Amino acid sequence: MTDIHTFSTDAFAAGDKIPAWREVFGRSVVKMEMEPARGEPFRSKARIDCLPGLTIASIASSANRVMRTPQLVVDGSDDLVFALMTKGEAVISQRQREVVFRAGEAVLWSNASTGVCEYRQPIDFVALVVPRAQVAIGDIDRSLMQLLPDHLGSMRLLSRYLSILGNGQLDGMTPELRSLCAIHLRDLVALAVGATREAAQMARFRGVRAARLAALKADIVANITQRNLSADTLAARHDISSIYVRKLFERDGTSLSQYVLEQRLDRAFRLLANPQPLDLSIGAIAFECGFGDLSYFNRSFRQRYGATPSDIRAGRRSSDATPQSSTEA
Repeated sequence: MTDIHTFSTDAFAAGDKIPAWREVFGRSVVKMEMEPARGEPFRSKARIDCLPGLTIASIASSANRVMRTPQLVVDGSDDLVFALMTKGEAVISQRQREVVFRAGEAVLWSNASTGVCEYRQPIDFVALVVPRAQVAIGDIDRSLMQLLPDHLGSMRLLSRYLSILGNGQLDGMTPELRSLCAIHLRDLVALAVGATREAAQMARFRGVRAARLAALKADIVANITQRNLSADTLAARHDISSIYVRKLFERDGTSLSQYVLEQRLDRAFRLLANPQPLDLSIGAIAFECGFGDLSYFNRSFRQRYGATPSDIRAGRRSSDATPQSSTEA
């Protein structure tokens, strides 16, 4: 399978949708059997991102019932499936345990055992599939089939990190970065379900830091027009200390103020270089991008791009006048 695999029943004729799901997607990709809800047309759409040692499956589907049957279990897979519901509700049964989980909640499931998951309404969910040997969980029997509520700190962090990665961040990412993202996700899954003491320490040092930094960067990009993007403001929104916010950026080889400045300048560059420019003066664009001092904006812009804002607007730019994006997870 390639790094990115997509599937949609919309690509098949009405009579072929269910057979296609079973053969193309169910048995070869997710290794599950499926029965659609009676009396309802079946529809499913999925994206599979294959990272080193971890697979992300983002799935939207009409109501149905999926099963890990005895015939499939003999394939020997011991993969763990961390299923995070983003819309809808499901009832999952395995190892004589049954759990109802809803949007924001998650459950850990094992492909080594038979099981059934019933989606009684249209659902959206994300499944992280990890080989058992790749994630250090303390008590696997206790961790399986336990409801993980959305209010847990580790769950909020994992959900936020997945949301950032799902927003196009994985597209075009280098193999090295994809490998790092897989490590971070395995760390966060282990923390959410019950990591060993050693793995928990490593996860806090590695995966948690990366997820928090990615969340802070995404917050800054989303709110770059706001003037007050200070460490205190961000710390309050992310429930961490302002000192920790600054340290995360320092460990990334930059500073909070430098990162914010780069994002403001990049936004201004894009607005100025737009072939269909906004009916705004350069000063208005600077203020719209969060700058409060026009002289500082002009000086910083020229230092970064080797051209003035007027040059960029007029289409006259030096060969190196290109925005340098730094929003990678």
